[in-house]
Amino acid sequence: MQDGVWPGFMLQDPVADRSWHHLGDDFASFQLALLDPEDRIVAGANASPLAWDGTDDDLPIGWDDQFERSVAGLLAGTPPDTLGAIQIVVSPGQRGAGLSARMLDGMRRTAQDHGYRAVIACVRPTLKSAYPLTALERYVGWTRTDGLPFDPWIRVHVRAGGRIARPSPRSMVITGTIAEWERWASMAFPESGRYVVPGALVPVEVDRSADVGTYHDPNV
Repeated sequence: MQDGVWPGFMLQDPVADRSWHHLGDDFASFQLALLDPEDRIVAGANASPLAWDGTDDDLPIGWDDQFERSVAGLLAGTPPDTLGAIQIVVSPGQRGAGLSARMLDGMRRTAQDHGYRAVIACVRPTLKSAYPLTALERYVGWTRTDGLPFDPWIRVHVRAGGRIARPSPRSMVITGTIAEWERWASMAFPESGRYVVPGALVPVEVDRSADVGTYHDPNV
């Protein structure tokens, strides 16, 4: 399901690398799959529970922080009361059929079944990659003529009853050497600076003297 869903660099997050196994090992009851009539998976939803006091101030600062709080709460034995969305993926051939909204509803029903207070999500705005130089705060404020958000993925959440709490400009942090970034992005970085990379929502910052590239994936 991951193939062709995310840009290559999005699969290099260290928090995901060290924590992903908990989804199957410890949070299996929160993982969802949608099957077609031939029993093939056409959509999936991953989530992990965490404790949240219900205030905006106590929300995770981003995707990495949310996942880390889930794992930290698990290891500390802290009772969770909230379901945190990790991702929803839809098979490329099934996109546009409303499956993402169905999976989001499945997450909400799963949270209700566990008696949780809410579902929270660090939403990665899908069309932001077409506007990488636009500030996240401005992009989030764009609306259509019907008043709904311009971004389709944010729009799905709003239609489902979601509320935009705040932007998370550094929701996920991905770093790598210049060679690694050139492999992930399939492009060269001849000098230090900020580069627009296909699939990235904001430019990647490259420092050749330190041999490091840094990307801060922004969410809402």
